[in-house]
Order: sequence, then C-alpha cells, then structure tokens
Amino acid sequence: MAKDPKRDVSATWIEYKKSKSEALRNTLMEHYLHLVRYNAERIHVKLPDEVELDDLMSAGVFGLMDAINAFDIERGVKFETYCAPRIRGAILDELRSMDWVPRLVRSRAHKLENATKQLEVELGRIPTDDEIARRLNIPKAEFEKMAKDASAVGLVSLSRKWFETDSNKDVREIDVLEDKRGADPVREIQRKDLKELITKGLSRAERLIIILYYFEEMTMKEIGSTLDLSESRVSQMHSSILARLKAQMADRRKEFQQATAV
Repeated sequence: MAKDPKRDVSATWIEYKKSKSEALRNTLMEHYLHLVRYNAERIHVKLPDEVELDDLMSAGVFGLMDAINAFDIERGVKFETYCAPRIRGAILDELRSMDWVPRLVRSRAHKLENATKQLEVELGRIPTDDEIARRLNIPKAEFEKMAKDASAVGLVSLSRKWFETDSNKDVREIDVLEDKRGADPVREIQRKDLKELITKGLSRAERLIIILYYFEEMTMKEIGSTLDLSESRVSQMHSSILARLKAQMADRRKEFQQATAV
C-alpha cells in the first residue's frame, strides 16, 4: 500500500518542531522547493534580462528557510499560504540590494516621468521646467535636483541582452558599442545615416540635443548654455527623447522579426 505524502509531510513537521533537526528541515525544504521556483519565475518575468533566475531562487531559499523555522503547525494555517509572502519578500530584498539607485530616487524619477507625460498630453507639447515644478508642487530648485537625479536612473547595463540570435551566444549591449579609436569612411557614412535616422521627426531643440551630446560629445551643461536652457531641462528632454526612440526601435525590431519569420 502506497504511503500518503500529506501524512508523511505532517509527520515530518511534527518531528521537526520537536527536535529542530537540520536533516528534517532540509527534507521540508526539498519538499517545498517548488514554491521557491514558482514565486521566483513570477517575479523574473517582470525584470530585465541581466537578472538571473538562479539568483532569485537563491534568495527565495533563505525566505523558505525562515518560514520553516517560524511556522507554527498548531495554528491550522496551510504552510504554502504562510511561506509565499516570506519567499517573495526575500527575493525583493535581494533585488533592492542589487539596485544601486536608491529607492527614493527611483520613486521620484517615476513621479517626474508621470507628471511630464500628463502635461505633454494636456498641452500637446513638451512642458517647461516651471510647468512640471508647478504640477509636482515643488520649488524650482528642488525640481532641478530631482531632474538631475532622475537622469541616473536611465543608465543601461552593458550586459543587458540587445537581441536574441539563432546561435548559442546572444548579442548584448557591449557587443554593439561603437569603436571611436579610428576613422573609417564606411563608418562615417553609417554615422551620417544614423544621425538622420534617429533625429527624424524631432524638433530643432531635440535634434540639437542628440547631435551635440552623442556626436559632438558635449556635456549637458554645455548643451544648456548653447541652447539657453538649464542643465536639468536638457537632462529631462534627453530622457524623454531616449524613451521615444527606444519605443520606436522596439516597434521596428518587432516588425523585422515578424518579416523574417514569414
């Protein structure tokens, strides 16, 4: 006659709570390990490609261990229900420790981005610094600091996957960086075509910001002086332009993949 797994687990729980045996705890962890993978996979699908699922599972295992140690079998609560928040909490704590941008800065950057988008829809144009500051109900000096801090949130990891290939090796951001050590006529032509492509549809000020920053290698402060704009305003416009260009590139990449799949 086959043994009842539920009865075996219940017996293991009772014996573990009596003896606190490390071997029994490991037995329970092996039994509930699938809960760690389930929660880690649910969180992983919302994260960038450079975040490894195994790292999330490693953090989740510690959450499972804490849940096993703290679980009270006499309360009549299912362990699966009890441990899920602890596993997710351990994974999220690990993600926060991996994020070099403080949570307050990231939160304020989201508020700035949302306020800017709302005003763009309402006004039909890019809002000014004063308009955004009034929408956020903050002084101009505080807005400029917020805009400067928000520009750091948009940095991209060089190990991030750029696109998938049919081969075993994926192409990442570092693989497509431009080598500026030598002048190549073909590269110069491509550079000119790229400049026309990415600045197409931009306003004069937006086009100058892209050209001066990426092609003339000027700083945000120097661009602000040239265009008679504040450094924070240039930074905010730069972030807005990049967001639109990324959306356009994603659409073009999807169209390309659909065309090549046919």
